Amino acid sequence: MQTWSTIPVPRVPGEPRPLRLFDTATGETRPTAPGDTARLYVCGITPYDATHLGHAATYLAFDLVNRVWLDNGHDVHYVQNVTDVDDPLLERAARDKDDWVVLAMRETALYREDMEALRVLPPREYVGAVEAIPEVVEIIAKLLADGAAYRVDDPEHPDVYFSRDASGHFGYESNYDEETMLRFFAERGGDPERPGKRHPLDALLWRTARPGEPSWASELGEGRPGWHIECSAIAHNRLGMGFDVQGGGSDLIFPHHEYSAAHAEAQTGEHPFARHYVHAGMIGLDGEKMSKSRGNLVFVSKLRSQKVDPNAIRLALFAGHYRSDRAWTDSLLAEAQSRLDRWRLAAALQAGPSSVDTIARLRDHLGNDLDTPKALAAVDAWADEALSTGGNETHAPAQIRVAVDALLGVAL
Repeated sequence: MQTWSTIPVPRVPGEPRPLRLFDTATGETRPTAPGDTARLYVCGITPYDATHLGHAATYLAFDLVNRVWLDNGHDVHYVQNVTDVDDPLLERAARDKDDWVVLAMRETALYREDMEALRVLPPREYVGAVEAIPEVVEIIAKLLADGAAYRVDDPEHPDVYFSRDASGHFGYESNYDEETMLRFFAERGGDPERPGKRHPLDALLWRTARPGEPSWASELGEGRPGWHIECSAIAHNRLGMGFDVQGGGSDLIFPHHEYSAAHAEAQTGEHPFARHYVHAGMIGLDGEKMSKSRGNLVFVSKLRSQKVDPNAIRLALFAGHYRSDRAWTDSLLAEAQSRLDRWRLAAALQAGPSSVDTIARLRDHLGNDLDTPKALAAVDAWADEALSTGGNETHAPAQIRVAVDALLGVAL
């Protein structure tokens, strides 16, 4: 699948800082320890609507991960998927009397435009679920052969399910108890009440063909993949086991990330799937989580059509910590635009105060679990000093421009 255009990332003067991230599985902020190549997988969109600010906050957080690793000299192998066949997409297409393929292509194209406008560095590999179906089938067949998966006793629809305990590690990523798992499973695409399952938490791997639904011929019979196995296959086949970070929104902790890890671990016999499980908080509007079901979305494309500077959108979302649930408001965007204007004025000066300590603090804060509020405050302090008292270092403004571009992805 086509990704979006990249932008050059300048080299920042001074010493980089290694990246520490909060790991959901252990509940600790731990160092990431990539080799020469840092391996990152981030779950992508289900393209049945435009990119909203909840999406943007998640992908901006992992853009910072990418940028800090690049600053540390790593080659970053970044993989992202597109869930371009799934129930929500088919339901939206049916509701709007649209062709599901056309809908997915249209919204994926808009997503790419939004990411490019937001200066998000593109993944090296951008993979649709549809194009990954052959590799998904191969994994499911192995899980069946190994007894980690089974078919339900339903002559009409003998769907394939994963035995939740097949990996021997199920539950370690989310650390939820079974009651919480069942609640989230029912709310987030699972089917705990499906007759014929061995356990309510067993997850769908292969849905046999139904009338009016897309399906693909395979050794499993006509059908299409479940949600979690898609990411399991795409990530494992491109990054291997024990890759550095699996990322997404906090609503993916369970069931999606728990199952995608369990599928891969059961298939390979290796543990863990990823060395860090990293999750971004939710963006709210009017006191509620921003979601399609509530209809309270703020779309990136709409803000762009209103001539909002995408750099200001970045700064507005960076004003809160990436792991925190936080609200989007008009005043937040206005404050971000004011900050951007002030930084640009300071960075345009012929000379300014020394940039060395500011760049060091910027690196320190981003290296400490992407602490963007403190990172922004460090640049604020430099800009305020530059605008109020000036300075005599002719290279300082240019160095600040480079650092803010490379590390925060904000063009001054």
